[in-house]
Amino acid sequence: MPAMTQAPAPTELPRLPADLRFAFVEASWHADIVQRSRDAFFAEMARAGFGPESIDVFDVAGAFEIPLHVQRLARSGRYAAVVGSALVVDGGVYRHDFVASTVVQALMDVQLQTGVPVISAVQAPHHFHEHVEHRRFLQQHFALKGTEAAQACLQTVDGIRRLDAQFAA
Repeated sequence: MPAMTQAPAPTELPRLPADLRFAFVEASWHADIVQRSRDAFFAEMARAGFGPESIDVFDVAGAFEIPLHVQRLARSGRYAAVVGSALVVDGGVYRHDFVASTVVQALMDVQLQTGVPVISAVQAPHHFHEHVEHRRFLQQHFALKGTEAAQACLQTVDGIRRLDAQFAA
């Protein structure tokens, strides 16, 4: 069994305008695991001053459905950043690593095409086992990834805003 994932030390979060909105797109497959990233994302965003009213959550079936939703949300102009979260497992029928890399590449493409930060919390463990210890490990891992996604989201939005201000000067 892999070592337990450690929670990151609290980092100083950038101060951003309170009127910013964020979107969180999560796959419903393996919801008991994936929702841990959403919960941790919300907790870290709250620490930065963004409550649940600042974050819209969108549920999709699986990882493969995330990029289209993220693209539409990014193009809407409503969100400062969009986050996608999913657990891609080896179902024995297809190559899960192919699905995960395709999804992550699509998220990168959306980010580059729209200029809206897209943060990925899409995870594809090398092996997935349906036993209690492995599920517990992945739940803890996804909680860590949710915290990291919030930090990356806030830091990226802050960095883009700083670049925009520098180029406007």
